[in-house]
Amino acid sequence: MELLGVDIAVIAPLLFLELLLVIVALVAWFKTETTNGPKWLWLLIILFVTMIGPILFFVFGRRQY
Repeated sequence: MELLGVDIAVIAPLLFLELLLVIVALVAWFKTETTNGPKWLWLLIILFVTMIGPILFFVFGRRQY
């Protein structure tokens, strides 16, 4: 089946990966008390910067002790 000229079988795994990554990042964001920068800003980055936002949070957002 095609959607806008692209096979859904190609896009479905990428969408699943994106959803999984966002869910894991949101759980980590919720459990993290302090972040590098405002916590609310990291929430916006996770939710609205597709695919890269959660990765940025894991690399730069969590405060390492």
